[in-house]
Amino acid sequence: MKKKKRRKRHGRPFYTFSVFLIVLLFVGLALAENMILHPMAKVDLSGIDSEYAILVDAGTGFKLAGKAEKEQMYPASMTKIMTAILALEKCPDLDETMTVPSDIFDAIYSEQASTAGFEAGEVVTVRDLLYGVMLPSGAECCLTLARGIAGSEEAYAELMNQKAKKIGMRSTHFVNCTGLHNDDHYSTAKDIAKLLRYALKNVDFRAIFTSQSHAMSPTNVHPDGFTVYSTMFRALGDRGFTGGQLLGGKTGNTFRAGLCLASLAEVKGKEYILVTAKAEDAGDAHVTDALKVYGQIGEQ
Repeated sequence: MKKKKRRKRHGRPFYTFSVFLIVLLFVGLALAENMILHPMAKVDLSGIDSEYAILVDAGTGFKLAGKAEKEQMYPASMTKIMTAILALEKCPDLDETMTVPSDIFDAIYSEQASTAGFEAGEVVTVRDLLYGVMLPSGAECCLTLARGIAGSEEAYAELMNQKAKKIGMRSTHFVNCTGLHNDDHYSTAKDIAKLLRYALKNVDFRAIFTSQSHAMSPTNVHPDGFTVYSTMFRALGDRGFTGGQLLGGKTGNTFRAGLCLASLAEVKGKEYILVTAKAEDAGDAHVTDALKVYGQIGEQ
């Protein structure tokens, strides 16, 4: 007696394909609705002073405008965005304390690096070190975190490179945690925008990044604490632009990097990230460039 051949069932592949089409349809409708509610901004970067720039939609990461954004440049203290987000991920307990090493200050002073105001032997919370990294751009805070987490700045820089690779920063290489100049320490405007967009997903990072000032807790060296201020907001002063506001930013400045700024702004209810680098090393051209770019969106 011959066995009947079983017919192959094709229902499951058809069902899977149908679900895929439905999902694709809903995604398309959502994107279309977003474009209607928030039409794509048209921005011209030819009038800014910065040699490198990129403007992206903070929500989608979509590039709206670019200027040599894939070309290698020196990120200066925009490096500290990576220093901070990596520290947040490695030390989720922000009340943990670290002691500021005494042997880091000779190099800091010789390089004329900026500091937050902590001193050798001071016992500081991770939270205050992070604010010291991001607001006044304190090199001693960066180095204290690097030593406390990885044992040395070199080891921490390696962790930074590993993180950069994971989040798709393909044209970036770090050799330090401060952004002080080194020919082998480089990035692109595109990569820094990708880094900032990633970091802003962390609630603690966003809170720090968007702060104008922060009161440091009392320590063994500063029993009354002290207050630090955002370098970007201090440069901004009372200036603004039509239709929105700057929410936060990380400045940078070395002779080779020029004036740099990685910023977040809200314009007409939508958030944007702008990264600029190598503006004229005088005044506040980096902040002026940001106001020009975001202002173009606000005026549309």
